[in-house]
Amino acid sequence: MKYLNEYRDPELAKQYLEEIKKTVTQPWSIMEVCGGQTHSLVKNGIIDMLPKEVTMIHGPGCPVCVTPLNLIDKAIHLALNENVILCSFGDMLRVPGSKINLLEAKAKGGDIRVLYSPLEAVKIAADNPNREVVFFAVGFETTAPANALSVIHAHRRKLNNYSILASHVLVPPAIKAVIDDEESKIDGFLAAGHVCTIMGNSEYYPIAKKHEVPIVVTGFEPLDVLQGILMVIRQLEANKSIVENQYSRIVREDGNTAAQKIIFEVFEISNQMWRGIGEIPESGYAIKEKYIAFDASRKFDISIEEAPEHPECISGQIMKGIKKPFECPQFGKKCKPSFPLGAPMVSSEGACAAYYHFSGLIET
Repeated sequence: MKYLNEYRDPELAKQYLEEIKKTVTQPWSIMEVCGGQTHSLVKNGIIDMLPKEVTMIHGPGCPVCVTPLNLIDKAIHLALNENVILCSFGDMLRVPGSKINLLEAKAKGGDIRVLYSPLEAVKIAADNPNREVVFFAVGFETTAPANALSVIHAHRRKLNNYSILASHVLVPPAIKAVIDDEESKIDGFLAAGHVCTIMGNSEYYPIAKKHEVPIVVTGFEPLDVLQGILMVIRQLEANKSIVENQYSRIVREDGNTAAQKIIFEVFEISNQMWRGIGEIPESGYAIKEKYIAFDASRKFDISIEEAPEHPECISGQIMKGIKKPFECPQFGKKCKPSFPLGAPMVSSEGACAAYYHFSGLIET
């Protein structure tokens, strides 16, 4: 299975589905943590092909979706009121703030630039010494190395006009929070393969042991997801709860130690607010004191009043796996990608967007 098309082979997919049907003997609920896995499940029709005993629960693995509302409002304020060049990945632009989103702020005259790398923002800071440049640094552990590296580069080049507005969220504490939620009934997990590419598998062993849940580190192609589901079911049927690595072609046990070194040079673990969910202890990265000059939250004295989520949005329940997108009364009605009430409808990894575009429930 070296080549991409092999991970999408329909005949191999049928074989995995048959093996799943042969193996499962009772109902099981499995959470795929990452939004990329959710999109693979929905887009490829895998959910409808699984036996009725297997229920897939969609998890909180969409960093854009869980970026706090207040932080989006801060980014908008910086772009409109502080003469800042605000740089961001493109998927943040249409995520709703309390009043407007970043795309609307750009239309109002904010200097907002879409980039592919935070290192481009460092170059912009070097080219514009009389302007403050802020990179909206959002993501899981996967994007943390590049964001940390941008701070290191700016520090070395003495670019005091560069900073990052950071919202980094960590996957293992989120899994623990889901398990601890009384409303969540999850029997096993597909962990996010790209996160483990950076961080390795070690953080999952104590979770699997303490809570007696199988955790399989899984990729994103259809056959990856099917194999991951089969591996979880085999454990559940055998009453096992260990960590396995389906994504072994990419993920190593220790992860990428060079990337980890860069992360922990700049960041330290902190409590983190998750939009729609609340604060999860030790689930985020905060900028260390050594690099405080590059922390936009502390560099700019911004006081933004906390605003409530849209009262008709149930994104928190969706991201905790308590409800499915189509169970929201406003799904495909008031809430659409063109006018989202919450972030999961607009993010490329959001569960609501996946169902809207690929489930066939909505005529688009």
